[in-house]
Amino acid sequence: MKNIDTTKIKNIVLAGQSGCGKTALAEALLYRAGVIDRIGKSADGNTVCDFDPEEIKRTASINLALTNFEYGDFKINLIDTPGSLDFAAAANEGMFAGDTVIICVSAKSGVHVGTVKAFNAAKKLGKHVLFVVTKIDDPNQDFYATLQSLKDAFGAAVCPVIVPEIVNNQFKSLVHLGRMKSYTYDKKGVSVAADAAGIVLSEKEGITADSLLDSLSEAVAETDDALMEKFFEGEPFTQEEISHGIHEAMRTGRAMPVFTVSCTNPAGCDLLLEFLKYMPDPTNAAPLKATDKDGKELELKVDASAPLSAFVFRTVADPFVGKMSFMKILSGTLTADKELINATTGATERIGKLYTMLGKKQTEVSSAVAGDIVVATKIAANTCDTLCAPERIISYAPISYPNPTYRMAVKATAQGDEAKISNGLQRLLEEDKALSFTLDTTTKEQVLAGLGDQHLDVVKAKLKSKFGVDVLLEEPKIAYRETIRKKTDKVQGRHKKQSGGHGQFGDVWIEFEPTDSDSLVFEEKIFGGAVPKNFFPAIEKGLQESVKKGVLAGCPVVGIKATLLDGSYHPVDSSEMAFKIAASLAFKEGMKQASPILLEPIGALKVTIPDSKTGDVMGDLNKRRGRVLGMEPAGDGMTVIQAEAPVREMHDFTMYLRQVAKGMGEYTFDFLRYEPLPANLLDEVVASVKSGSEDDE
Repeated sequence: MKNIDTTKIKNIVLAGQSGCGKTALAEALLYRAGVIDRIGKSADGNTVCDFDPEEIKRTASINLALTNFEYGDFKINLIDTPGSLDFAAAANEGMFAGDTVIICVSAKSGVHVGTVKAFNAAKKLGKHVLFVVTKIDDPNQDFYATLQSLKDAFGAAVCPVIVPEIVNNQFKSLVHLGRMKSYTYDKKGVSVAADAAGIVLSEKEGITADSLLDSLSEAVAETDDALMEKFFEGEPFTQEEISHGIHEAMRTGRAMPVFTVSCTNPAGCDLLLEFLKYMPDPTNAAPLKATDKDGKELELKVDASAPLSAFVFRTVADPFVGKMSFMKILSGTLTADKELINATTGATERIGKLYTMLGKKQTEVSSAVAGDIVVATKIAANTCDTLCAPERIISYAPISYPNPTYRMAVKATAQGDEAKISNGLQRLLEEDKALSFTLDTTTKEQVLAGLGDQHLDVVKAKLKSKFGVDVLLEEPKIAYRETIRKKTDKVQGRHKKQSGGHGQFGDVWIEFEPTDSDSLVFEEKIFGGAVPKNFFPAIEKGLQESVKKGVLAGCPVVGIKATLLDGSYHPVDSSEMAFKIAASLAFKEGMKQASPILLEPIGALKVTIPDSKTGDVMGDLNKRRGRVLGMEPAGDGMTVIQAEAPVREMHDFTMYLRQVAKGMGEYTFDFLRYEPLPANLLDEVVASVKSGSEDDE
């Protein structure tokens, strides 16, 4: 590929609801640009972007895919992102790397939650947006209802540019409103142009090309004072003025154009490619937040003349190639075999070979200029690290990721695979920033958290395919605890054993009482040497080991104080082991006398949901034994609910919230404290805890 100037680079992200045709559009654009010689289909598992075995199996995107091609004097980096909420991390990474976001919308199903979330994410990052309506040749399409839903959802800035002519509910041609030309396509995507004046676009709605031209003219008028004056005077714009105005509206973001394509022939992709040349180049993108080495906050634009800086926006753990670091060059020019400073870690990174990607196909390049996207292999940098020249050390703000809330315990199916699991998950954690992996020190379980059941199912599949280890995913155990509610009289623990030669003898009297401490509090009030001081540590050790397993369900015991009051010993048979055993016997008897109870963990919940769903969520929290503490508006039609709820009841809350809020809800849930378990649940919980303990043995 020839050297490309920064102003000739177009970074285009494909985003939107799962199943809206993003990957099909990428395939059609690659075909129209002459990069591939036939259009693949996700259903057939032969597309450029969906090449991962799990994507082929599921016939859906689960990863970010990068492609690139030249179109005239321009280089277009096309980034295909998954639409499923379970793989939102990859979508966020794609949003960072792109400068223009194409939001795909199906003419069959219209605006969905994924459409709205993609739009909100793009606007939050200051990206330019255009809509592409796909599946126009589906017999159940309703383009003009879809167009109206776009206007209703996103406002008057939605501006139709390429629209279909629908005859007898069938797609016939595409009309370019800027040129007032209609284009009829054959099966190979070759078009024949005709005059579009007077064309009835939809007989059902009575929409004509001339009527839609009026709304386009209003968007054009917004781009120039002279055109605005001409518009108000009722003078028609020339084709040159309309064309220039459309491009200017797109470049400045004053309008969000709507294009129509068919990805099967592929109709309209030639017109879309022509328009992409007018979308903002990286130098016109919104400035990025950064900090220098002194902590000073900066806002930086993409600048080819500034010292080199690059941001790693994605990492892929490839078992054959090694770690692949996808990076966007934000200033200067990156060349192979260059030494850079990792501003995040302070380490020196030596860049080896650089590649551009066409799906899974790698093409080696010698350099990349500011604004371009390349992949480096076998470097230590992780996602969200900044690599820069030594003369200017800066760190760009990290990408925002959704909070992993769906938790499952990971268990090996074969003994000895624990190390493989840990190694594989560490590699996948580098690749997927919406994953977390922790060890619950109480239950001894390895807990994996992600964005949903599909997300963790894919992680499980990757562990097997990439790292050769099978795992089971199970609902995590709850870290219950036990405590006591009343003070006991002094309790005896006596251990005596005679087996020839020296025997074993230890005798203690211990008083137990509740306390606020999470750990055992031990005191001694021995008078007259009833128990020698040298046995005190053994007695305390016996108690410390005993509190690891309570008498109800074998859970750790907290909030207990033990006071050694009396005892006796034998000058020959007494030993540290004998007193340790005696202390444990006293503990078991004392626990029974002190009214033991189970404690369950309680979490602090913060749920952000649409205003219309607050009643549903509050009702559900009541069923989960939750306590709603308050509500407050969050803006944009959203409400925040603050509550407390038992961890035991919240395992499936992620999936519930996704269902009831249609993907528009999010929440955090953090451990708060322990509270007594209701008595009506005691038998059920004790049985489940004991059953789980037996399964582990």
